[in-house]
Amino acid sequence: MSRSLAGLLRRSIAAFPAAQSSAIASGCFYRSATCYSTTVPHDPDTHEDFIPTSKLEGSGLSLNKIVEQDVNENPVMIYMKGVPDLPRCGFSSLAVRVLQEYSVPISARNILEDPELKNAVKAFSNWPTFPQIFIHGEFIGGSDIILNMHQTGELREKLKDTSDGQEKVE
Repeated sequence: MSRSLAGLLRRSIAAFPAAQSSAIASGCFYRSATCYSTTVPHDPDTHEDFIPTSKLEGSGLSLNKIVEQDVNENPVMIYMKGVPDLPRCGFSSLAVRVLQEYSVPISARNILEDPELKNAVKAFSNWPTFPQIFIHGEFIGGSDIILNMHQTGELREKLKDTSDGQEKVE
């Protein structure tokens, strides 16, 4: 019985795209449901060529400008723990599931990859917790607020002009 359950669990995990493609998500990649870290701790023996760098640092923009640009250029922007396909906390997962109900394009940044980005987002929104959701440039809040707005129908109204070419929110 335990073997059949273990096999079922392995097959279920293998069905996730991240598990099949060894996609990198938040500093680790998955192969056969095992997480392999791609980050290196502050090890004095690590050569500078192999020390992870932030993709945001080389862009020439300050983190505050990057957050501002993200919020203004993406109809739905979520700063979360993990990525939409592989959330790393229950609150982030809930927020993504609620937003996916509306078939809108979701842009996201993983705050676990860059502590400075996390602080820049907190300063930008003046909100201490994550996930943080912005719709049409307006800070909405976290997963609890999105869920409440979904239950009252207010979220449908907020997302009315947002579509990814599939089904438009009415």
